[in-house]
Amino acid sequence: MKPIEFYFDFSSPYAYLASEQIEALAAKYGRTVAFKPILLGAIFKVTGGAPLTETFPAKANYSKHDFERSARFAGVNFKYPSQFPIATVAAARAVLWLQSQGSAKAPLFVHKVFRAYFADDRNINDPAVLAEIADELGIDKAALAAGVQEPAVKDKLKALVDEAIARGVFGAPTIFVDGEMFWGNDRLPQIERWLAYGPF
Repeated sequence: MKPIEFYFDFSSPYAYLASEQIEALAAKYGRTVAFKPILLGAIFKVTGGAPLTETFPAKANYSKHDFERSARFAGVNFKYPSQFPIATVAAARAVLWLQSQGSAKAPLFVHKVFRAYFADDRNINDPAVLAEIADELGIDKAALAAGVQEPAVKDKLKALVDEAIARGVFGAPTIFVDGEMFWGNDRLPQIERWLAYGPF
């Protein structure tokens, strides 16, 4: 069966919440998850979108409250970061480099980076923090630091952003199941129904 495609940006709180649940949901129905890092900033330039906290005040205030409430509902540890949103280019490239190496630790790195930012308020835009996370997982931090600068990795990230835009992605998380697009952490119940019973 096809993997569940999970487009995400490390700066998205809802992508974080969904990332904590998607693998268990996939495994329940014999699926795997293909993690696809993207850059919402680049997508917003094309779509005219903006971070939820940078819209009008009422929506921004509601969003901050909903991040925390949704985390409590999902049983996920969450702390609103002191820097939000944050640049995620290096972290996204790090994931792609690990994937290019065939590393089984790539999904673990995804989770570690998300938790570092949204649970521990660590600056994931700092190369030193990414090196620490790599070290914590037993990943060669020097090789990772070099890997994020590889032209092929940079090109892959650009290609994924272009791919996402071409498929209609405008926010994160965006999840594709058998080609069907679902946007948002709150669509996980619909995704489960699709996995259990097929199209509806």
